Amino acid sequence: MLGRVFKAYDIRGVYPDLLDDKMAWQIGFGAGRHLIEDAQAGGHTSPMMRNVLVGRDMRKSSPQLAKQLIAGLTAYGANVIDVGLIDTPFLYFAINHLDCAGGIMVTASHNPPQYNGFKISKRLAKPVGEATGLGEVRKYAAMADPSLPQTGTKGRVEGRDLWDAYIAHVRAFLDLNGRRLKVVVDASNGMAGTMCPRVFGRNGDDIKGLTIIELNFENSRGTFAHEPNPLVSSNLQMLREAVIREQADLGICFDGDADRCVVVDEKGGIVGCDHLTALLARHFLKDSPGSAVVYDLRSSRAVEEEVKAGGGTPIRGRVGHVFMKAAMSEHNAIFGGELSGHFYFRDNFNADSGAIAMCTVLTILARTKRTMSQLVRPMARYAQSGEINFENEDKDRTLAELRGAFTNGRSRTDELDGVTVDSFASGGWWCNVRKSNTEPLLRLNAEAKDQATLRRLIEEISPRLGVRVDH
Repeated sequence: MLGRVFKAYDIRGVYPDLLDDKMAWQIGFGAGRHLIEDAQAGGHTSPMMRNVLVGRDMRKSSPQLAKQLIAGLTAYGANVIDVGLIDTPFLYFAINHLDCAGGIMVTASHNPPQYNGFKISKRLAKPVGEATGLGEVRKYAAMADPSLPQTGTKGRVEGRDLWDAYIAHVRAFLDLNGRRLKVVVDASNGMAGTMCPRVFGRNGDDIKGLTIIELNFENSRGTFAHEPNPLVSSNLQMLREAVIREQADLGICFDGDADRCVVVDEKGGIVGCDHLTALLARHFLKDSPGSAVVYDLRSSRAVEEEVKAGGGTPIRGRVGHVFMKAAMSEHNAIFGGELSGHFYFRDNFNADSGAIAMCTVLTILARTKRTMSQLVRPMARYAQSGEINFENEDKDRTLAELRGAFTNGRSRTDELDGVTVDSFASGGWWCNVRKSNTEPLLRLNAEAKDQATLRRLIEEISPRLGVRVDH
C-alpha cells in the first residue's frame, strides 16, 4: 500500500484513502533517516544536520498530515523546525538559509483538493526523487511501525518565523525602475494567496509603483475556483478576462504551492513558458555574460538561439526538476526554465520559484517602454504542436523504431530524454517523443519553421506512435 503513493519525484495520493496518517508517520521516520544519513555521509556532522524543516500548504488535510509527519521525524531522532503555512519555494530558501539536513513540504501541488502528499528536499534544497533517494525513503518507511515502542533519543520540535528573511530575498529580484505597473495575480486558491500579500503587500501596496489585482486569493476553504494547474488553458480564462477588464500590464497564474507560474500578456494572450524562458535568459545574461542557461529539451528552438545571441551557453536538460536542478549545479547556470512553468535561478540556490519569476518579469517590463506582447512576440517565431499524447502499450519498442526510422544523413537523433529527432537544417522541423512516467502514453512535442511543415510532420509521425488521445 505504501508503495502506491511514491511517484517519480514526490509522494502523492488521495487522503485518507491512499495516503493516511500512519503512512505520514512512516514517511516522516523514513525521510528523517535518509536526510540525516545523507548529510552525514557528505561529511556534514554539525548539530544542524539533525534539523529537518517542515512546511505545509492550505489543504484541509495538511495540518493533520504535517502533525503525523513531524511525529515520525522526531521518533527517528530528527529535530523539526516547523515553518508553518508557506509556499514550496519558501522551504527551498529556508533549507539554505538555516543550512539544515533538508526539508519536507506537505502539498499536492496542482492536484484536486482530496489529494495531498510530500515533496522532500535534502541539504541545499536538492530534490529527493526516485533516483536521488526516494527509493531509500520508501524502504525505511516500510520498515517503521508507529505501534511499536521507539528506542533512541526523540527529536524536538520548534516553530520558526522566517518570513522577513524570505521577503527580503524575493524582493532582491524586483526593480520597477520608477515605472508604474498593474498586474492581475490569480493565486488559484493556493499558497500564492498567502505568499503574495506577505511579499508584496495587500494589493501590492508595499511596493512603490505596483498595483496587484487579487484573484482567487482565498485559500482557507481547501477548495478551488478552478483546478490549480496553470498549464491547462481553461484554468487561465478568469485571469485572461480580468487582465482585459482591468487594463492590466500582464497577468500571472500560480499553481497550488506557488512554485510554478504562467504569464498572460496585456491582450489576454497566454505566454509560452519556453518563450518566457528565452526572454528571461536574455535578461540574466546581460549581467552575467558567458553563463550557461539550462532549458527543458521540449522548448522552442528560439530558446537556444536567444541564449547564443545573448552570449550565453545553452544547455538542453531532461524534463523534471530533479534533472533541471542537477544541470543548473553542474554547469553553474545563471538561469533555467521548463515548459511546465518551473523557473530556476542561480541566486536562489538553483531552485525554482514562482515569486522570483514574477519579480523578474516585472523587472524586465519596467526596464522597457514595450508591452508584454511586444517583448515576447520575437520569441514565438516557430510553429509549435504543444504536447500531444498517444496511447501505447509498448513504448520502448516504438521509441526504438522511431530512432531507426530517422537514422540518416538528413536528421540527428539523441536519447537525452526519450527520442529527439532534429531535421531543422534539412527539413525545417524537430520533434521529441517521451514516455509518460505513470501512464501507457507517449508524449510528442514538435516544432517547425511554419504551420504547413508542422502539419505534414504530425501527419507523418502520428501513425508510428499509437492512438492519439486528447487530454
